[in-house]
Amino acid sequence: MQRLAHVIRKQRSAVCVAAALACAATTPARAWLATVPAAIVALALMPPVHAAEVEGVDVDDAVELDGARLLLNGAGMRTVYIVKAYVAALYVPSRSPDAKVLLAQQGPRRLSLTMLADLSSEWVTQRFVLAMRDNHDEAELATLGPRIERLIDTMLTLGQTRKGERIDIDFVAGATRVSVDGHPLGPAIPGEALFTAILRIFVGERPIDAELKQAMLGG
Repeated sequence: MQRLAHVIRKQRSAVCVAAALACAATTPARAWLATVPAAIVALALMPPVHAAEVEGVDVDDAVELDGARLLLNGAGMRTVYIVKAYVAALYVPSRSPDAKVLLAQQGPRRLSLTMLADLSSEWVTQRFVLAMRDNHDEAELATLGPRIERLIDTMLTLGQTRKGERIDIDFVAGATRVSVDGHPLGPAIPGEALFTAILRIFVGERPIDAELKQAMLGG
């Protein structure tokens, strides 16, 4: 835990539809409708589903992760003083406005951060670690310590984050995996407890940003 304590101390000083449509172009509408299953017709006539937009960032309504369809629970912007840091989005198997329900969910999940500014990975990591400390007691931190250390090492390899980059923190196949714009960053970290701890940063009892928490809960 020496590395963890060092980061905390340092932070304290730091501030088939397509085919049906083709047929429709050459067949009278009534005859075409008679040959196409109702479900396909309904799908073709549905308006497009638009992604949410937060601070100019398009946020998908759903994502696919390890064969599972995850739904957007909520998304919002993290602001530090006057700095717009990033847009955070939470994807889960089943939407809920209850943080406890979200923390208890199992299976693949994703926390996605789209950067709104060029920030050092150290700046981002320090605030993650502080928020983890605020949402866990000493015994829990001691148990999580080795995994937190690995997360710190992984996050710090980012170096300087760039505006527009997307950092995905996924829980998949029993491990936490970090990627930047779809490229894996370091090895996966096994165990579900770490991902739950990361979620507590955003939707725990002492979130990193209260307004962001409400947004991620769908408020």
